[in-house]
Amino acid sequence: VQLQAYGGGLVQVGESLKLSCANSGRYGFYAVGWFRQVPGKEREFVAAISWRNNVKYYTEDVKGRFTISRDAAQNTAYLQMNSLKLEDTAVYYCATTTRRIFGPSPSDMYESWGQGTEVTVSS
Repeated sequence: VQLQAYGGGLVQVGESLKLSCANSGRYGFYAVGWFRQVPGKEREFVAAISWRNNVKYYTEDVKGRFTISRDAAQNTAYLQMNSLKLEDTAVYYCATTTRRIFGPSPSDMYESWGQGTEVTVSS
């Protein structure tokens, strides 16, 4: 698995961004997750999707605003972020896990990580 996350940028409150996570390596994971981190805080779970079954999980903070999806043919996962808030500002990471997940999961459940992409929401 070789992940590359991209699509971050500077937006204003209420606007949207779509992040992408492309895997250029071999398939062999159970799920893809998106996490985010701000300086001085732990990396926190945002959303995850099981690759085969397309089951989706979200942290409460983003439910109704963010949508995770995947395109198996393109080997890419996405995070559509709408109605962005100031508190969504963070570096966003995508990751894969070979473990079965059944909901929001901590970052140590994931084995492979892409580099982060920075999202800045301004007022």
